[in-house]
Order: sequence, then C-alpha cells, then structure tokens
Amino acid sequence: MSAGQPSALAYRYASALASSGFSADPAQRAAIDQLERLRSELVRAEKIPLHVRLMRRFSAASAHGEAVRGVYLWGSVGRGKTWLMDLFFESLPFADKRRIHFHRFMQGVHEGLRRHHDEVDPLTAVAADIARDTRVLCLDELFVSDIADAMLLGGLFGHLVDRGVTLVFTSNLPPSELYRNGLQRQRFLPAIALLERHCALVSVDGNTDYRLRQLTRMPIYLQSDSERTTSALTEMFEDLADGLGTTGGNILVEGRKIEVVRVCDNVVWFDFHALCEGPRSQNDYVSIAREFQTVLLSNVPVFTTASEDAARRFIAVVDEFYDRRVNLVISAAAAPTQLYRGERLRFEFERTASRLIEMQSEEYLASEHRV
Repeated sequence: MSAGQPSALAYRYASALASSGFSADPAQRAAIDQLERLRSELVRAEKIPLHVRLMRRFSAASAHGEAVRGVYLWGSVGRGKTWLMDLFFESLPFADKRRIHFHRFMQGVHEGLRRHHDEVDPLTAVAADIARDTRVLCLDELFVSDIADAMLLGGLFGHLVDRGVTLVFTSNLPPSELYRNGLQRQRFLPAIALLERHCALVSVDGNTDYRLRQLTRMPIYLQSDSERTTSALTEMFEDLADGLGTTGGNILVEGRKIEVVRVCDNVVWFDFHALCEGPRSQNDYVSIAREFQTVLLSNVPVFTTASEDAARRFIAVVDEFYDRRVNLVISAAAAPTQLYRGERLRFEFERTASRLIEMQSEEYLASEHRV
C-alpha cells in the first residue's frame, strides 16, 4: 500500500488481528479511525515546504502555526493502547518521529533542564531540543504523581505544540483525572486544558483485557533453569513487548546502571544476579516497580545460609512489586515454598512465598499497576 493511502493503518490493524487470532474490538476500531485521521493529516502536511516546517520548529512561539491535532488514548490496563500507538508509529512514513515511555521521557526532560540551567528559560530550550528532530512525539503511559513534573508539563507541552510537534499519548486516565488530589493541582490545570484542546480524546475501554490474556496463557512461575525455560521467557517477553525491545545492555536506576537481558518500554527482563546480588537499595526496587508494569526475573536460586543477603534483596523485590501490582514472571530452582533453606529470614520468606503464589492469580494479574 502507498504511504498516503487512507486505509493504511486500518490494514495494518486487520492484518495484526488476523495473525494473532483476535477479533476486532469496537473501542480499538474507534481509536484506529482517529489515528488514521491523524496519519493522513501528517502525510498531507509533508507537502508544506521544508523551510516553512523548519521555521515553525525553531521560531519563537508567536511566529508559527499550530501542530496537527494529536490523539490521546485512555482506558483500563490491558486494552491494547500501547499496541495501537505502536501500529500508528510504525506506519508513519517519515523519520522525524519519536516514541518513548513517559517516565523515561521525563527523566530526559530533567536532564535537559540541568544542562540548560544557566539559560534564561531552560524549559523553552529543552522543548527546542526535542522539536529539532521530532515532528510527532508519542508518549506511552502518561501518569502524573510528582509535583515537579506536574508544574512542568503545561509549559513543556505548550512549547512543543507551538513548535509544530504533534502529541500522541496513552494513559489509564482521561486528562481531567490526571494528578487528581495532587499538591497545587490548580497549577496543572493548564496542562489538562492543553491536552483536551490539542488532542482528540479516545476511550479504549473494550471488554477484553489483552495483557491479561497474554499473561494467563502460559505459566508465569517456571520451576527450572533449562533452555526450554529460557525459550518460554523469551516467548513471554516478545508477546508482551509485541516483538520489540533491546537485547542486553543496561538501564539507569537511581543514577546507577543495572544490566538487563531485554527491555522494552514497560517490560523488562533481569537475571537474578543483576537484580539481587549487587549493591542494590530499596530505592532501586521502588524505581523499577514504578517504571515497569511487567518484570521477568530468571535464574532465581534456592537460598541457603550462604546467600542470606541475596534472599533479603529478593524479599524486598517481591514486597515492592507486590505493593505496586507489578506482574512478575519468574524462573526459579524450586517452588515458592521451597526456595528458602536459610535460617535468619524464615518468617519473612513465608510472606514472600505466599505473595509469589498470589501474584500468579488471575485476580492479581488483572489489577492495575500502582505507579
């Protein structure tokens, strides 16, 4: 199909459904219609002379026109919002586009503010940096709980729109519910107004929880360390990440690098050694639990008196993930009740074993991630 064909995105959606064996979802179909509208407008806007588009991105706010109106997809967990955004993003026939998890995006914004701290308006400078090579910005899992972020977002989004950047979001909440009961929320209201003005709001709240379907179609506690287990974890990761993701490398947590097996947006895979056998703090696990909705953890050993420190860190991991309703997929050397054979942490590990069992239940897996 040609890049500008109106049904290009709908065709991708239908093909993806056919290959997965899923049925069309009316709520997803409505979202596809809006994303197709946006895609068509963006492709038409390509006909605007390049020097005009560049002028809009680099000029002062008063000197250039509005961006193409974006899309804001919201709804309960597991309804396919991220998948729909990915279909849209991949269908865009130009390179000046960016798709990133909101939490990591804000980390970059704060780094940019530190970099431009000596300028008159650091936020404007950060927006200019983003707009320099980004015509469409897709932010996955918008959620605002931090007052510093809340105070920044209205101005940041405004600067981006003024520079011709089109915004696309996914979120569990409509704009009007973001940062509800937060400190100084009245200062966040301009950000809400901007989202409602510059994005088509689309509820993606169908009856099917696709994430839950993926998580419950195979065991999430694997009692083995064989190649077959690694293959099962790989399949689980690729299902949850829609075949995307980076293999190997590190992520930055609390200013320190942690090695990962694979990572993609809100899904990450760690080896036990990297997560629990190093200088890790409770804050590390809090940050991971906030950023990632699903964590795969491979090669969990049986704990003995020689590995009490690693057992304590594992207990901290499970406690934090449980409290924030993180989906935990594990390969371990024994069943939960048989994992601990040490002395000092018997009582604490009884709770951990109980939680590991509960975290496999459909009721737990269907619960909402607590950021």
